[in-house]
Order: sequence, then structure tokens, then C-alpha cells
Amino acid sequence: MTELAAVRREQLKPPVVDIGVIGWLHKNLFNTWYNSILTVCMVVVLGLLLPPLFKWAFVDSVWYSSAEACHDIDGACWSVIPHNIRFIIFGFFPEGQEWRPALAMFLLLALVVYSRKRSRWQSSLGCLWAVSLTVMGVLMYGGIFGMPVVETSQWSGLPLTLMLSFFGMVAAYPLGIMLAIGRRSRLPAIKSLCIVYIEMIRGVPLISLLFMSSIMFPLFLPEGISINKVLRAQVAIILFTAAYIAEVVRGGLQAMPRGQYEAAESLGLTYNQTLRLIILPQALKIVIPPTVGILLSAFKDTSLVVIIALYDVLKTTKVTLSNPKWTGCSTEAYIFLALLYFVFCYAMSSYSRRLEKELDTSY
Repeated sequence: MTELAAVRREQLKPPVVDIGVIGWLHKNLFNTWYNSILTVCMVVVLGLLLPPLFKWAFVDSVWYSSAEACHDIDGACWSVIPHNIRFIIFGFFPEGQEWRPALAMFLLLALVVYSRKRSRWQSSLGCLWAVSLTVMGVLMYGGIFGMPVVETSQWSGLPLTLMLSFFGMVAAYPLGIMLAIGRRSRLPAIKSLCIVYIEMIRGVPLISLLFMSSIMFPLFLPEGISINKVLRAQVAIILFTAAYIAEVVRGGLQAMPRGQYEAAESLGLTYNQTLRLIILPQALKIVIPPTVGILLSAFKDTSLVVIIALYDVLKTTKVTLSNPKWTGCSTEAYIFLALLYFVFCYAMSSYSRRLEKELDTSY
């Protein structure tokens, strides 16, 4: 009986073309005649492009040579990265004090990683963030514990990029939610004010806001009063990002059926309770993908602060390439920079997908 069952199981096995690697290839790459043609064409194109690219990037390349040696090779000169990594990452931060922005960046990234789990979203986490942000500010500015003062004009490189993008996202998100709610308000004054703000900000590029914050805004201040340039750029990024988030969140609010509000009213909930407990949790879950797209754009748009003389990681890379010794190494430097941006953007995108999956209650 056992042998008969084994024979039947053997006979009932799926065809080889439906399982394993062969099954995956048949299902995804060769399932139709036109997909098969596209697959073959892509294999041919990759076969023509990848070998010379691999040879340029790894075989004929140099990694730790001098700048003069780079002019005598046919491959990539990756030496531009290790020779200038200190300036690319930390910019004009004083030499010997690089451990301070490095530790501040480590604290920021460690807090972000620690805060990923929703089970840790408690009041104690807010206190941890407040203490850590204070420590980061002390590390960057100094002035105590024997650390020399570093003016914000010297904050540059990757720490500046992370600071502008992270705090821009954190502050713009709640502001965007309030603007979206205000635009749907029944009070004409609040609704009109939110509409004017959103449409005005969305109608101009970020470069214009940065230019106005750096050049125009100080002209309206009383004599002798000045506001830090980094702070002005941070506010411009927050205001710009919040306007776009507001429209995304408004789309999520409009997707909520009227029955949700009626059910809340039948339970005796006030309007604020309805928004906080029922409407916003559902609406914000719906708009996670477009919201993350806006936040990713905000992270990459921090490179525009170069027009107001702030040196983010893109500008420090450009300054490195302006050195005549490294002429012709721009491809390698920008590839490194692209990988740096990709790591942060992919991390945010991966977390958004994970969060969207955890919040999915469609089952």
C-alpha cells in the first residue's frame, strides 16, 4: 500500500517546467512569444554592455593609487573616493573634530532604526528622541565639554544633507496633515487660507523659496537682526514639502466613504475624535506610497541648497572634482554619490513597504 501511494505521488508531481528555476523562467520571462523575444533581446544587450563595463570598473581600475597614476589607465579611477572621502562626507568641518558629526549621524540613524517597530511608539520613545536630538545639537555646535564651537556655516557634507532632509520630513508631515484638514474645513477663512498657501507654494519651484529665504527674507528684518542660513533653508524645505503632502493626504481623506463619519456620529464621537481615531488612520495608510514618493523627492532636493551657498554632500563632491589633480574622475565620484543616495532612498522605500504590509487589514 505504501509503495502504491509513493507511485501515485510520483505521478502527481507537477511538470518540471512549472517548478523551480525553470518554472520561474517560464512563468516570468518566457510565458508569451513577445516576452520571450524581449528576454532574448535584453540578454543580448546585457551581454554587449556588461563585459566592457565590468572591465572598466574592476579589471582595469585602480583603487588606492595617486592622482597622477589615474591619467595613465583606461579603467576607472576609484582612488578619488578614498583620497577625498573626508571632505566629501564632512565638508568644512574642522579637522580633528570629524568624530562629532560622525557620532551625530550614527545617533540619528540608530534612532531611526530603533523606531521602526510600531510596538516602540510610546511616550518613552519621544523622550529618547528629545534627549538624542539635544546631544546631536551639542555635538554639532560644541561650546561645552572642551569641544570648540563650530558655526553652522561650517556644517556641510553628508551631516547637512541628513539634517535638512530628516527634519524637513518630520516637520512637514504633521504640517501637511493640518493643511489637508484645513482645506476640507467648513470655516471659509481657514479653508481659503489653506488653499491659498498650498496653491501658492506648489506654484513655485523649491529654488525660488530657497532664494527668497536666503536673499529676500533678510531684507525685511530689522537692522542688526539675522536668522541662521541653515535654519532659513530648513524652513523653506519644510514649507515646500508640507504643501505637497497636504494634497496627498487630502486625497486619502476624500477616499473615506461618508458612512465612516456617520458611524462615528452614531457612536457619539466628536469631529476631532472621528478624525483622530477613525478617519486619519485609514487615510494615512492609503496614501503611504505617494507620501513616501514625496519624502524621497525632498531628500534628493536638499542638493538645491547649493544656490544659497550651503555645501551638502553633492556640492562637496563637486568641489573635490574642481581640483585639477582629479580632472576626468567625475564619473567615479558621481557613481559613489549615486550609490550613497540610493542606500538611503532604498532604506526609506523598504520601510514604507513593510509598514504598508503591517497596516494592511484588507484580509
